[in-house]
Amino acid sequence: MSLVDSVRSVLSHYATFSGRARRSEYWWFVLVGGAVVGIFYALAVGTGSTLYAVLLAVVALALAVPTWAVTVRRLHDTDKSGWFLFLGFIPFAGDFIMIGLCAVAGTDGPNRFGPSPKAAPVGAVPAYRA
Repeated sequence: MSLVDSVRSVLSHYATFSGRARRSEYWWFVLVGGAVVGIFYALAVGTGSTLYAVLLAVVALALAVPTWAVTVRRLHDTDKSGWFLFLGFIPFAGDFIMIGLCAVAGTDGPNRFGPSPKAAPVGAVPAYRA
């Protein structure tokens, strides 16, 4: 899945916590989201402008829900419950645990969270259960 396809897929399913997400969909979105937040952070700190600080807060809040949703779908692809997302709140180790859980390959074929997202043709927006 390309960068544009993954960002489009995640944002078109803004708060969809069901279904599965490919590794590429997750990591491309994390890269783009981190870059956007990083740019606004650099502008806010570099200029000392309150406007950029407010824009940073708005962008970070706007990206929070789709980031959580795609992370839950990524965990579903590895046949883990979305509740594993809360492991990220463990001080120091939580980030490393989440990186490990999101980096492993998903289960082959369908699992309890739906069909494999790899079964869809590249470029197609994955179907999600409602």
